[in-house]
Amino acid sequence: MTQRSAPAATAVPPPPAVRVWRPGVGVSALLGVVAVGLTLGLAELLAALGWWSGLLDPAASPVASLGAGFIELTPEWLKRFAIDTFGEHDKTALRIGMGVTLVVVAVAVGLLGRRSPRSAATVAGALTAVAVAAVVTRPSASAVDAVPTVAGGLAGIALLIGALRRTVLTRDQVTEIERTRRGVPPTGTTPEPAAGRSPDPADRAVFTGARHPMSRAGSGAAQVRPGVDRRRFLLLAGTGALVATAAGGLARWVPSGADVMASRAALALPPVVDALPVPGTPVVVDGVTPFVTPADAFYRVDTAFTVPQLTAEDWRLRVHGRVGRTVELSFADLLAMPAVERTITLTCVSNEVGGNLVGTARWQGVRLADVLALAGVGGGPGGEPDAPDCVLSTSVDGFTVTTPLDALLDGRDALLAYGMNGDPLPQEHGFPVRMVVPGLYGYVSATKWVVDLELTRFQDVSAYWTDRGWAAQAPIKTSSRIDVPRGFAQLPPGEVVVAGVAWAQHRGITAVQVQIDDGDWQDAELSDAFTVDTWRQWVFRWDARPGPHVVRCRAVDGSGVVQTADRVGTLPDGSTGLDSRQVTVTA
Repeated sequence: MTQRSAPAATAVPPPPAVRVWRPGVGVSALLGVVAVGLTLGLAELLAALGWWSGLLDPAASPVASLGAGFIELTPEWLKRFAIDTFGEHDKTALRIGMGVTLVVVAVAVGLLGRRSPRSAATVAGALTAVAVAAVVTRPSASAVDAVPTVAGGLAGIALLIGALRRTVLTRDQVTEIERTRRGVPPTGTTPEPAAGRSPDPADRAVFTGARHPMSRAGSGAAQVRPGVDRRRFLLLAGTGALVATAAGGLARWVPSGADVMASRAALALPPVVDALPVPGTPVVVDGVTPFVTPADAFYRVDTAFTVPQLTAEDWRLRVHGRVGRTVELSFADLLAMPAVERTITLTCVSNEVGGNLVGTARWQGVRLADVLALAGVGGGPGGEPDAPDCVLSTSVDGFTVTTPLDALLDGRDALLAYGMNGDPLPQEHGFPVRMVVPGLYGYVSATKWVVDLELTRFQDVSAYWTDRGWAAQAPIKTSSRIDVPRGFAQLPPGEVVVAGVAWAQHRGITAVQVQIDDGDWQDAELSDAFTVDTWRQWVFRWDARPGPHVVRCRAVDGSGVVQTADRVGTLPDGSTGLDSRQVTVTA
């Protein structure tokens, strides 16, 4: 009987020199974070370099533009909640919120990429488009300012696609890889899986010859996509993380920020043409707000997500509109004008009854009336139908304010300020130049980083906050606050000191009165009056008796108006009501 010879074995291609595996959930999520970090880090670095070189606007920063866009789109009630809850730390809260949101989105992109790299890349592209829209819709931006964001987005998408790209093998190659990994004999035998272990679909495909669940239809040499190249994944993810970290760090040290610090450090304030009046005797009580607020303790409420970086050398102010002539001033021009120093109390319209969004500082600069005179504006608003009645001021970041023209020309100390408490303005308070107008809430007067003044009419323009329901006219209301004792304090019987501050800028404070429970109003002692544009400290000495008590205060301004007890919120033109403290005097 003739024996048949065994058929020649079909040569199986050798396993490729790669490690194919499917990234776990944690690793995939981390890749998403790295991809988003690479996008933002690279975009921020390119934006900073572009700004430093003069090719791009500060709005090219996607982080700053996204933050500013979020602030603009936030409902008014939520803005008020943020200011009421976080005060001057509202931007910090926003940054934390944005950071958490970005991490969540990045994790979602990474997890999506684990199943479908194309879908993850599509989502990343959509997020990049949102960032581009945030950049190009900033008032000072142009289309070219979107280039850093686009470049960063492409880098992030390339990282996702490259790291998650499937390794394409034949089914026979996959089978041999699986056999080698498990120590299975070469092709020709079909061992069983280990006892007690249920093979997954891919295992069954290897052991039984069934179609691999990720294979493409075809012969035994059909292509399959069993996973990704582990070496490539780790290399790209690690490189992306390093680049993201380095780019983000370098973006913070690009000379633009250093230039601003150097510009401020090199600035010598000019001598003033008239001296400040001699301060009176302050109230010296532990816990009472000092008469002059240190710059680092002065409240800050604005819409700038990141502090604008503008050097004194690059600063320019344009005065135009309904003027006799258009004027453009440099910082050197401003320093050459007569300098004055005035102590002025500023108040934020978001200050609730008893709040701390109010402070007093020594401001140095030039009178706004002198600047407007250079443009042929003076003598108060004219009576002609087209005569200007307001000034639309614009910050370098596009924030706008409308200020009544008569408040700048009626003799009050309305300033373009470049100094604060004897030093150049801090960056967060408007360096190199800001507006300071006593008697008006900040949202209609105190433009920081101001670069443009347009003489116009209220009926023709609107500003950032007036577009959001706040009043166009907003004189500061007569207010007072109790600094000590604190609410719910436990006090000993006998003499108790009650003290605080009161303000009514441009009218002054003539009296502060204190009421214990529902008793008579009694006059407090006042610190010496400085000017009508500053607050006054006050102190009341109370013979306290045991039991629970309510302490209230109210102020009387220079026009004889007594602070109202009617409780009204901040919208649309400032809060009213009396500050009070509940205390307990122990037996």
